[in-house]
Amino acid sequence: MKAVVSEKGQVTIPKQLRQRLGIEPGEVLDFDEVEGRLVARKVRRRDPVDDVYGILSTDRGTDDLIDELRGPADLP
Repeated sequence: MKAVVSEKGQVTIPKQLRQRLGIEPGEVLDFDEVEGRLVARKVRRRDPVDDVYGILSTDRGTDDLIDELRGPADLP
């Protein structure tokens, strides 16, 4: 497969290759030169939980929230 480099240095990755490698719009690629070859690797995505961690605020503790969701723990 071939692609042409634009004046801005941009290249369109062929659709067949994007689909096979799971490259989606907005995907971040890391480029490197290895033995005279251009190598692109997908940057590992962050866990989606990391994006929302800490955005909720509450004045109750974790144990109170868990008890509300699951009911009080049965202690022996």
